[in-house]
Amino acid sequence: MINTDKIANEVAGRLLDIGAVALRPHQPFTWTSGIKSPIYCDNRLTMSYPDIRDLIADSFAEVIRGAYPDTEVIAGTATAGIPHAAFVSQKLGLPMAYIRDKAKGHGKENQIEGLIKPGQKVIVIEDLISTGGSSIKAAQAVREAGGEPLAVLAIFSYQLDKAVQGFEEAGIPLQSLSNYTALIDVAIERGEIKPDDLALLKSWREDPGSFGK
Repeated sequence: MINTDKIANEVAGRLLDIGAVALRPHQPFTWTSGIKSPIYCDNRLTMSYPDIRDLIADSFAEVIRGAYPDTEVIAGTATAGIPHAAFVSQKLGLPMAYIRDKAKGHGKENQIEGLIKPGQKVIVIEDLISTGGSSIKAAQAVREAGGEPLAVLAIFSYQLDKAVQGFEEAGIPLQSLSNYTALIDVAIERGEIKPDDLALLKSWREDPGSFGK
């Protein structure tokens, strides 16, 4: 059986090690949307650390073998999901494709690059789940191409209610290797944030729009 808690804590710790995630409860980051957030995540940094990207690929492969053994194609989201989809597809010996956020405006006007045949079972690989909108669109693009999206697998999730609801409404399973809860637990254990900040950090996940106001 896959020890998801162990994976979540290990991945969270490694992301903290390289600064791919950072917590600043009293000096929040500002997202492009204008939302104030105590957390910043840039999983692209993992590409520069072979041991960490291998941990991520091995963990994805373990999840797929255990929960989605019928997977036939690994599809990465453009752009940050592409390298991780490549690493995972190589480990599993499966075909790979990638999914643009929208169809190209020239040539064959493809949204999906690579081959997804009608009826093929597909795992979509994403680096980060915030509100989930772009990831859901990617999985729906697989459906429109005739494939069957078995799940979206992500390196990290903020665990926002909007994302959870969106995936449920779309009928697409979502699973992340690590998440906001695991990150906070690891950060507190390491002494990187104070226990007194716990309530503040939890309040953001419950109501992101009101944080920092």
